[in-house]
Order: sequence, then C-alpha cells, then structure tokens
Amino acid sequence: MLANSADAQNQSITIEGVVKEASNGLPIPGVTILEKATTNGTVTDVDGKFKISVNSSASLITVSFIGFAQQEISINNKSFIEVLLEEDISQLDEVVVIGYGTQKRSDITGSVASVPKDRLSNLPVTDITQAIQGTTAGLTVTQGSSVPGSTGGLQIRGVNSINANTSPFLVVDGSPFFGSINDISPNDVESIEILKDASAVAIYGTRGANGVILITTKRGSSTSGKPRINYNAYTGFEGIGNLLTPMGPDRYVQKYSDFLVANNLSMTNILPNAAEVENFNNGITTDWLNEASQTGRITEHNLSISGGTENVQYFVSGSKVAQEGVVKGYQFGRASFRTNIDAKINDLIKVGTSAFFTDRNQDGGRVNLLLATAMSPYSRPTNDDGEYQIFPMAPEQLFLNPMLGLTVDREDRRKTLSGGAYVDITPSFLPGLTYRLNGNYTYNIDRTAQYTGRQFNDLNGTANVSNTEVTNWVLENILSYTKEIGEHRLDFTGLYSAQKVDYFFTSGQSRIFTNDALSFNNMGAGSTQQTGSAGNSYTLLSQMARVNYSYMSKYLLTVTARRDGYSAFGANTSKYGLFPSIALGWNIHNENFMANASSVGELKLRLSHGQAGNQAIGVNQTATTANTFLQPFNGTPLVGVLYNNLGNANLNWETTTSTNLALDFGVVENRIRGSVEAYKTVTNDILLRRNLPNVTGYSNVLTNLGKMQNLGFEFTLNTVNIAKDNFSWETSLNYSRYRNEILELYGDGRDDIGNGWFIGQPLRVVFDYEKIGIWQVGEEVANHDPVARPGDLKYRDQNGDGIINAEDRMILGQRDPKWIGGLTNNFKYKNFHLSIFLQAVKGGLKSNRDLSYADEAGRRNIPQEVGYWTPENQDNYWPGLAAFRNYRGYQFTEDFSFLRIKDVRVSYVVPKPFLSKYNIEGLTLYMAGRNLHTFTKWVGWDPEMNYDPRGSGNWTNNYPLVRTVSFGLNLTL
Repeated sequence: MLANSADAQNQSITIEGVVKEASNGLPIPGVTILEKATTNGTVTDVDGKFKISVNSSASLITVSFIGFAQQEISINNKSFIEVLLEEDISQLDEVVVIGYGTQKRSDITGSVASVPKDRLSNLPVTDITQAIQGTTAGLTVTQGSSVPGSTGGLQIRGVNSINANTSPFLVVDGSPFFGSINDISPNDVESIEILKDASAVAIYGTRGANGVILITTKRGSSTSGKPRINYNAYTGFEGIGNLLTPMGPDRYVQKYSDFLVANNLSMTNILPNAAEVENFNNGITTDWLNEASQTGRITEHNLSISGGTENVQYFVSGSKVAQEGVVKGYQFGRASFRTNIDAKINDLIKVGTSAFFTDRNQDGGRVNLLLATAMSPYSRPTNDDGEYQIFPMAPEQLFLNPMLGLTVDREDRRKTLSGGAYVDITPSFLPGLTYRLNGNYTYNIDRTAQYTGRQFNDLNGTANVSNTEVTNWVLENILSYTKEIGEHRLDFTGLYSAQKVDYFFTSGQSRIFTNDALSFNNMGAGSTQQTGSAGNSYTLLSQMARVNYSYMSKYLLTVTARRDGYSAFGANTSKYGLFPSIALGWNIHNENFMANASSVGELKLRLSHGQAGNQAIGVNQTATTANTFLQPFNGTPLVGVLYNNLGNANLNWETTTSTNLALDFGVVENRIRGSVEAYKTVTNDILLRRNLPNVTGYSNVLTNLGKMQNLGFEFTLNTVNIAKDNFSWETSLNYSRYRNEILELYGDGRDDIGNGWFIGQPLRVVFDYEKIGIWQVGEEVANHDPVARPGDLKYRDQNGDGIINAEDRMILGQRDPKWIGGLTNNFKYKNFHLSIFLQAVKGGLKSNRDLSYADEAGRRNIPQEVGYWTPENQDNYWPGLAAFRNYRGYQFTEDFSFLRIKDVRVSYVVPKPFLSKYNIEGLTLYMAGRNLHTFTKWVGWDPEMNYDPRGSGNWTNNYPLVRTVSFGLNLTL
C-alpha cells in the first residue's frame, strides 16, 4: 500500500489555470509559470491562461511577473488553479501625478500627498469632498452642511488671503476645471493628489496660492482587448445624527410661565397666543419635528465599460444619484456621463479625449426646520379644511408655518458640459522630446425658478427666475524633454497657455398673481415685473518652465518659473506677474554610508522656497462703476446715475511666498512610513478696502495693503501592524496644525475692530466679552454692571475700572481649529475587510446660537437640552429668560472640538472559484456607516455643521447632520 501511494505521487499530471491581477481581475499575459526546483515551465497566453505538466501532485509551482509579488503554490491534486497576483510596487517607485506630467515618488522634491485609493471605492458618498475628508495632513474639508447636493469647503494649509478666494485650484485630467467638484462622480476617479508647497504649486502661478488638487479620472487599459464591465450600486438610509428635541407641551407651558415671572409680566393666559390657548383647551398638540422630518434615502447606480487594445483604449461611464433628505422637501439628483478615449495613431502621434456631462437638480419646496423647532406644541399645521395655516400661532406673526415651503414650486438646475482633447507628438529625431496640445471647453448653465403661492404670502403670488451662463476655454501648449546621461537625469517642461471666461446673468421677478395656476411659467401675468442682467469676461495668458534634475537618484533639484497675465488688473500697473520657486531633495538612504542600515527603506530630506499668486479681484474692480436708479421729479420718474465703486488702476497681485522643510522616512522594511513637514507662508499686497471720507462720495476703495503669514506643522504615519497570510492590520494617521497671523493691515499699525482683524493675531478670531458665569440672587452687581439682574450673563471686568462696557472685550480665541487629524484602521481577514475612520478637530471657537433665543424665548419653543436660570434653579451656565436685555451683543462662542466615528465599512470579497462558475470576474458586497457617533461637549445639532471658513458668523439650523447606513455592491464582468 505504501508503494502504491508513492507511485501515485510520482505520476506526472497536467495542470491548467489562469493568472489575473488581484486589484481588478484582469488577465495577465506573459506570466512565468515554473515547477519549483526544475527547469520545467511555461508562460500565460493573451488571456492569462496556462497549461503545465508537473512531476507529481506534491509539486510546487512558482508564478512570477515583473511588477507583481511572486507566489508559490502547492498542487495538492488540483486540476485547475486561479492565481491572483498582487502588485509589488515600492512606494518609492510609484508614479505620481505632479501637474503637467508625472514623476516617481522618490524623485519628488515638493510637497505632494496622494489620497488613499481605498477612500475612492466602496464608499457611498455623493461628492469627492466627502471621500477625502480627514485623509491628508494639511487638507481641511469642512462638512458645513448635510443638505443633499451640498459640498464641503476645501482649504490647503490654512488661509492666505483676507478678502480673496481661499479655495484650492482644481485640475482634472491635466486641465483646469471650472465646474463644481460635485459634477464629478467619485466612481470615475482614479487618483487624487494634493499639491501643497511653493515648488509643487508654482507651475499654476496665479491660481496656486491656495494649493492645487489634481484629479485623474479612470481610463481604459490595453491589457486585454476584452471589455471590462463594472457595476456599482448602493442604497442608504439617513436619520438625524443628533436631535435637539423641542420642549414637550408641559415643559413649554412651564417655560412661558417662567418667562413672565422673569420679565415681571402679569399672566393673563396660560399661553401667549389665542390659537395656542384654544388648542390647549381642546387638548390638541403637534409634534412639529416629526411633521418636518422623515427617514432619508440615497441611492446610486454607476455603470462603466472599459478596455482596449494596444492602439486604442476607452473608458465610458454613466451614473445616477437620487437622494431624499431627512427634512421634507430637500432632495438631490444627479445624472452624469463620462467618456475617456486614447488612441495611438502611429509611433509619432497619440490623441485622446476627456468629456463629461452632468445634470444636477435640487428642485422642490422645502420645510423650514428652524421654524419647526420653534413652533409651539399647541399649534396645528393645517386648518379644518386641510390647508396649511400661514400663522399657526395666530395672532403671532413672527413664526410662519414651517410646512409652507412644501407649497413652493421651485426648480434649481445646473448643467455642465465639458470636453477636452489632446494631441501628443513624439518626434523620432530627438528621443525624449514630447509636444502636447491640450484643449478644454466648459459650459455651465445654472437655472433657478421659484413661485411662492398666494397661500404663502397673503394672496400675493411671487415668481422669480434667474439664469447664469459661464463659458470657459483653455488652450495649453506643453513641451517635455527627458534626457539621461550616465547617472544624470534631466526633465524639462515648458508651457504656453491662454484662457478666456465669459459670464452672463439674467433675472426677473413678477408679483401679485390672480391665481397660482401658471406658477413661474407666465411671469407676464403678474401685476408688477422687474428685470436685471449682468455680463463680463476676462482672459489669462501664461508661460511656464520647469526643470527637474537628478544625480544618482541621490541629489534632486527642481526649478520652476511661471508668468501670468490677467486682463482685469489696472491700467497703471503691469498685468503680468512672475512666480518662481526652487526645491532641493536628498535621498539619504541611497548614500553609501547607509548601505548597512537595512532597516531603513527610505530617508529623504526636502527643502523648497518660492512664490505663488492670487488673482484676488474680479472683473471691473479696478474701474469706477455706477448704477442707474429711478428718482421722482415733478411726479415723473427720471433715470439717475449713482456711482457705487471707486476704481483703483494700481491694483495688482496678492503674492504668497512659502518655505517648506520636510523629512520622509520608511523603516522596518517600510512597514512604518511617514513624513514630517514644517512650513511658513507670507502673503504680501493683500487686497483690502480702505475707508474714505464721505465727502469723496465713496465709502471705501480697494487697495493692496495687507500682509499675513501662516506657520504650520504636518505629520503623516502609515504602519503595517500585522501582515499574515489570512490577516492584516494597517493604520494611517495624519495630524496638522497651523498658526495664522495678520502682520499688517492698512499701513498705519491700527487694528480693524469692526471686521474683527487685529495685527499680531489670527485672521479669524472671536472678539467679545469674557463670560465668567451668571449673576445669582444676592450678588452685588451695581458696581460692575448697573443694568444687570440675577440670571443675566456675568462678564469679566478686563481693565478693572469697575464698569462693564465695550472696553472690556478681548480676543477669546480663534475660529479655526488649533489642529485637525484623521485615523484610519484597515483590517483584512481572509475575504472580509473592515475599515474604521476617525476624524478629530480640536481647539476652535464659534458662535452657538442654540444657547440663547433672546426675547423670542417668550414666544417660541426651545430645545429640551437647553436650560435656563430661575431663582429656584440658580444655574451658573445658562442665562435666565430675561437676560436678553443685557446681552451686549455677546456671541455665545463655544469650543467645537470633537472626535467623530466618521466612516465604518465592512466588505466581503466573494471567492473567485465560486464566481468563475458564473463567468463573473469579481464581486464585493459591503455595508457602510457614516457619522455614526460624535464625542463632544458641544450643545447643539452638530459642532461641525455650518462651520463658516471665512468666519463671517453665517449659520443656520435649517438642516441637521445626518447619520447614514448603506448597503452596496461592486460587480465586475
């Protein structure tokens, strides 16, 4: 029996199989299949298939291919083997998009960060900002609002201007992007790079002062001529993340009684309004939060087809998003289509196109959640006939029926059509030389139309319509040359480009309709009409040169200069600006003295210095402009002219100079990788409005005056904690902080208290009284605040003069967080994947109006979580119901620090052997949760919600943070 067993093992058998990429399931031709310890081998065909005869069932085969990790497989009586090869590309050899080209990460001298690719797949989000939030040090994404279709605010390394735009510049597939980031489906994105320092952004000149985000969309592959079909779909359910529940009927009645006592008012009724009293007597109550809200739902379907041959590659995708919000009436829809085609005409010429169309809508009348939380529980949304009441708390007219918004006929549409094409010419007479012609055209149409019916506004219907059209074209000539001589490598990139933007706006309003039948479709039916229009255009002309030099892959140099001309600048100054930069890099790990440091996989020092610009001003800001107006004269309206803007022909660029010092490292066979960066940016010639004497006829004029700086620190760490055959655990951590400081304002050394700008302080600060508690019964208040009473806010007497007045205001802190961070843990067990992403924000202040409702407290409902002082409950935090008379404009600022479980994803990759029975290349099923829990001391709907990145104090409670649970699949055929 033992002999027969040995003979069976030694019998030659034939094995068939297929080799595919683990990441996408595509077959790999040319893979080497070798029986271990022999010379017996074969290679895979164009479909990745192979056949090999081995000596016995106990044999081992090795599977190897350049760029992939080698595998060793035991036969074990198998007749068919499917091999999935994982990419084995060192991070240092990874090719990264850097703007007008690509570069190996090991050769990069500037600050370029790549968003982890797993954040771009199997994550149910409607826009890219939601996917990249918290992933990259130095990138701040503020959620701002959970309104369906809204996008987060983006900032890179803080604020570099006071009045100008501070958002980063977007580049998609190598061309400037002039649509909304919400026009891009996350499923179409291949990679995202963040350019942060002067060396990285200088190539974009006037548009690089706030950083650059490079988005590369997916393209076809020439691996196989077979088309690859990918279908992604998910559905999610949304609920309010954190409820501020209005007071119930009993507490509401008690609150009104306490309000009367606090304000020494006599009580004639148990409630303030006749309608409330009637409903109280009849036992009628309404849960207004329940009336206004619902379970939200979001779904998306995305279908893409890609593939190609050696000469032609294609990627075509279409997606459809539909979202119903948690507040009734709020919805978002997006339909998008993209096509990317690349074709090799011959060895000399290659051409390609990138085009997409997006149709977004946020139609529909909307419930007002802020009013819904304010309504008395003793009020009704409808009358006995089932029609909405205008004033449910009649005769109180401060609070409209929050449900009336559902009667509004509203259209809000945006269509974006963008098409780009390129031609690459690679002449044979000079190897390494490439010329590219890039062309891109974008057409944006925004249309809003709204009809507010007669029921809403006292039988006077109102129609408003507006249309905005923006066209943008850009043409770029790019010359690239690469040359290697021994250990020397030289890369040159030259650019000459032109751009033009045209803007046109029209609007119309009509009022007083006899009925609501025609809505906004016949504005001529209204009794009064008003129209308006505006239009302008501007042009940019640019030249750029960049040289990258490398010696022995040790010593790196990048020199860049860009010259931009902007047509909107004044006639008395040059319309051109020059923005240079230089960067040095040293790959220390390649030095001979590091040869024995086997645990160090990467050690690289980077230093950069340079300038970038900010156009900062819009069209006609340098010119003196006037508006027309109607002025009655002898009973007849005459057209007059009123100057409204004093021009300044000397206006010029804002210029940001930055220095960046960084260390990249990788140890323990690069299982621990990271970077440490410190930077300083100084912005000169900031555009500010200088006040003028009224006798001039103008209140101010725009002038280059201010100066501001940022000092920052960033830290990134990626670790492979466990790497076993069936289990792995990886962690990604990023941390960033920066200190912003105003160095100059108007040249006279004075602060601007009105705008809250103080020299030597951050741009966005809170300047206010310091609250130290609540005045209690029996405390002596007359010597400090003569008008204060028990229950009022107690302020600190900062100057010790015994009087609380405006001189006691001080800078309490900054509105920006002191630091932000993100922590992601990825676990893999066999075919199960778990990802947990935590978001942290620490140290910022902002106004929290949920802490007080001023004199409205006598007539409105307030959240149960919000307390108030009474003589029986002498709280030292919440003011009394009469304190509004002595607020002194206090902003009620609070620390909005928080730690949030932002995203949790669990996915299951269905095994290949099972899928192969049904000719399916790949299938992943997943469940994801978003905004699952927030740890914070903030009292309110959400500490991050409606965070205003410019610190203007704008806020609204009309839409809450939402918690989403989604289920999805990713299918590949």
